[in-house]
Amino acid sequence: MEHVVGHEVADALGLLLRRGTRANLYARLTEGLGPAVDEVTYPVLSGLARTGPRSAADLAGEIGLDRSGVSRRASRLEAAGLVRREPDPDDRRAVLLALTDAGASCVEELRERLAARIESSLASWPADEARMFARGLRRFVEDGPFTEA
Repeated sequence: MEHVVGHEVADALGLLLRRGTRANLYARLTEGLGPAVDEVTYPVLSGLARTGPRSAADLAGEIGLDRSGVSRRASRLEAAGLVRREPDPDDRRAVLLALTDAGASCVEELRERLAARIESSLASWPADEARMFARGLRRFVEDGPFTEA
């Protein structure tokens, strides 16, 4: 049988990347962080933390939503003081979305929660196996089929 490992990884990634899997994880990570922070707005916060200030259109491409979906979510986050709109220094007609200090703190809390969940999931693994998995996953993400040309 050819490509056994490739099929096994592809099947696991399929489960991991399902919208329902992500939404469920985001819902658990965002519990108690206020009404504006939920599984729907999580990708906007996370995306802005990764990319820095972006237009709604640029952020939409980064996080897999359309521009209007990003704008609606950003409005909720803006009302909660987690995101602000600022002029684009390269095009004064354009507006960028950016995290506020409160938004950056919220993202830091989300990252801590995610790291704790991952650590908890790996707690039963031998430490060297967990480290090897982390290194292998990093290598796969950096050098694997998902890297940009």
